[in-house]
Formats: sequence, C-alpha cells, structure tokens
Amino acid sequence: MSRVRGIKGMRHIALNVNDVTRSKRFYQEFFGMEVVWEPDPKNVYLSSGCDNLALHEIPQGRGVEPHGQKLDHLGFVVESAERVRELEEEFRSRGVKIVHPFKAHRDQSASFYCADPDGIIIQVLYEPHLSPQEIK
Repeated sequence: MSRVRGIKGMRHIALNVNDVTRSKRFYQEFFGMEVVWEPDPKNVYLSSGCDNLALHEIPQGRGVEPHGQKLDHLGFVVESAERVRELEEEFRSRGVKIVHPFKAHRDQSASFYCADPDGIIIQVLYEPHLSPQEIK
C-alpha cells in the first residue's frame, strides 16, 4: 500500500446520533464492537480491533446533520458470502431495517445494506480479496 504524504490509513469515522446509548447498543449487539472510551454521557468510542467509531449525541432538535454533511455508508467485512446471508436473516428477525437485500456481485463479493437507529446505512460485505486477510 502506498503512503501518500505520510498518511498511514483511515483511523476512525465519527457519527452524529440522536441517542448515543441506543446507537452504542446497536453497534455492540449487531457488529460486536466494544467500548474503548466513554469520556462523558454524550460521547462514546467503539472498536472492533483495528478501527474506531465515534458516536456523538447532538442536542435535541438539531437533527443528525448539523454540518450539512452526508455519509453514504459504513462497511463491515465478514468471512464469507454465507455469513452475509446469515447476518441479513438475523438482523431482519431482530427488527433491523434492511435497505437493500443480499446481492451476489460480479466480482464474487456479496453484501446487504441495513440501517442503524438513526438511519445511517451500513453495508455488510464479503469481499474475496479482503475478507480472508487478518485485520490487525
């Protein structure tokens, strides 16, 4: 991987959410993320080992787009296309909104898209070149 201007890679994604407790529980339950730092009741930082997801609760009435920024989606990689199917079924049975159902792609990858409690889109993806790698 090339290093441009000393950049080593992406470290974190920060999301503005309406209810940090509800969002924290969602990412813990459905994606196995663990709390790495909770500096106060309105901010929490989660990780699955090599990443960091920051959740910041915004003041009531401001909505989830205080800076007018839009995030297309987050992506979580899994080990197989079969696991993508299993997770879609599990998420659906537990009331998670499925935005785009399972799809096998031409490059042999497979994915589905769901929404978190604030409507942020999440892709669950098997990618044959990336999924077998151990992420450190």
